[in-house]
Amino acid sequence: MKHVIIGAGPSGVIAAETLRKVDPTSSIIMIGDEPEPPYSRMALPYYLINKIDESGTYLRKDAAHYGNKEIDVIRDRVSKIDTKSKCLSLKNNDKVDYDKLLIATGSHPVSPPIEGIGLPGIHSCWTLEDGRNIVNRAQPGANVILMGAGFIGCIILEALALRKVNLTVIEMGDRMVPRMMDQTAGNLIKDWCKKKGVAVHTSTRVDAIEKGSGDSLKVKLDNGEVLDADLVISATGVAANIQFLEGSGLETDFGVLVNDRLQSNIPDIYAAGDVCQGKDFSTGEYTVQAIQPTAADHGRIAAMNMSGKDTAHQGCVNMNVLDTMGLISSSYGLWMGVDGGESVHLCDNDRYRYISLQFEDDILVGAQALGLTQHVGVLRGLIQTKLKLGKWKNHLLKDPTRIMEAYLANTQAIGHNAGVI
Repeated sequence: MKHVIIGAGPSGVIAAETLRKVDPTSSIIMIGDEPEPPYSRMALPYYLINKIDESGTYLRKDAAHYGNKEIDVIRDRVSKIDTKSKCLSLKNNDKVDYDKLLIATGSHPVSPPIEGIGLPGIHSCWTLEDGRNIVNRAQPGANVILMGAGFIGCIILEALALRKVNLTVIEMGDRMVPRMMDQTAGNLIKDWCKKKGVAVHTSTRVDAIEKGSGDSLKVKLDNGEVLDADLVISATGVAANIQFLEGSGLETDFGVLVNDRLQSNIPDIYAAGDVCQGKDFSTGEYTVQAIQPTAADHGRIAAMNMSGKDTAHQGCVNMNVLDTMGLISSSYGLWMGVDGGESVHLCDNDRYRYISLQFEDDILVGAQALGLTQHVGVLRGLIQTKLKLGKWKNHLLKDPTRIMEAYLANTQAIGHNAGVI
């Protein structure tokens, strides 16, 4: 059996390693289109603050790892898939045939439609090459503008602040991390960043970027303000890498459409990670979840099915945990609530602490927490197990900090812990 994986990120690497484990005699080829060994984009902030060098971003530190596992790594880009002849065309004109194929091509940054967005000195923070460019310009005292305060933007934010630049964040939403946190939590994060010396503009857009003097840039905001910048970083969203699939016969929407085995409409082709429109545990709908835990889960399950070991995908819990300059925030499941459900919120503005719980009947379906880390695993566990809370739902509606006590009471019939806020 010849397994081919397009994509050398976490999903592709885990899939290749799983295949080698469960199908030891198979041929495995992994194709990645960047010149470096497979690496983690999530490690780039650590590279920016010199905690690691480039090799520290590599997913596997041993240079002989893939060779020892007889995983052939090809550095090239797939330009076309011929699903009828089961053959891939590479950019260098080589051909690679396959028996089973995994599409794990991830996603790419989306450039906002802003005049001047292609000028020198404007970068995403998505690749190691981006990281090198940012390190070169983000010197202490440099004026840096970060467009976007979503999950990716806030990860980059901390690294930039630690580089001692003059940092300004521009977010068009009415709060920070608007797809992860509600109005209260998102604005607490904003206040925290401002307290730490970062200028944050929400409900604000960049209208245009122009060349300034020397290598500098002038950034025009929709409120009429003009900011000088030595570096502009765009973190305004990503989209799945499905462009090369046009004409292949594969069904796509926001990503590659799959069933609960991560199998596409073409039986020998599977998808995983950011490019996969897989099952959401909370809703049962099929969506793209561009987070690393989902990518890892997808890679393993897709590999099992590719090797003939039938494995159902139960769906991934929407989960985000973020460290913004020392303030930990997290959201799980249907954090925004459900129609007809009940909710409870508890906030301590002065201590930057917040908890929000969302219920459907007596089941916890979503949660948010800010400044609280003790029971992060419990929140996820309650959501993922759909544990019926019974009378403990009413206790939590009165005091949501008793989440651990509720968990213990419903799993071990004990628990008298104190609140945490």
